[in-house]
Amino acid sequence: MPQDSWKQAGAKDDPVGFLPQLPVPYHGPDDRLAIAEMAEVFGVTHRTLHFYEEKGLLTAARMGPMRVYGEDHIRRMAVINACREIDMPIAAIQELMAALDRAENQEQADEMFDAALQARRRELAAQQSILRRQMQKIAELLEGRSVEGDDVATAAEHAHLSPIESDCLGFMAEGYPASRIARLMDMDLTAALTLESGIIRKFGAHNRFQAVAKAVLAGVIASE
Repeated sequence: MPQDSWKQAGAKDDPVGFLPQLPVPYHGPDDRLAIAEMAEVFGVTHRTLHFYEEKGLLTAARMGPMRVYGEDHIRRMAVINACREIDMPIAAIQELMAALDRAENQEQADEMFDAALQARRRELAAQQSILRRQMQKIAELLEGRSVEGDDVATAAEHAHLSPIESDCLGFMAEGYPASRIARLMDMDLTAALTLESGIIRKFGAHNRFQAVAKAVLAGVIASE
């Protein structure tokens, strides 16, 4: 439908404020898209667009019963889609988009988006460390190896820790609970508990206190 027809039908864009400057995968002759076109441009389903609308992430203008997406909607969808491509949780996207709606200028919007990306990178780094340990454990099980043994020091010496695990072990040695470790390491409680469990397993221990004790005996951490 020609651009003038959209406007005559009364379809209007909602103000979206400032948004990070991201590539927009649509550069067509019209400045508005029907829902089928919007879904095709971003490689999503109609249901996904409806879901985003239900969650307050995206709105659409209306032409009768038909959803119509304007330039501002397309730019907003580009941000949402980028966040989903890095598997950012919906709750985090909702928080980001609400913050962007309050941005007073472009620089502030860019800073908000960068901060959200940095936070997501830290989360992914923690997940990557966990996955690496899980893969290592699978390899050990498949090859019939185990870090457990009667010699405590030997087992501890073979407990290879990643930098994030070493940091976590240090906090465990200081007696910090998992909830505080999560805050100190900027991760959620589940990730902190999983990280701690992996460290305990690597030292062949039954709990965090045994793991710290074995680490001290092996000289992995200093006793104070």
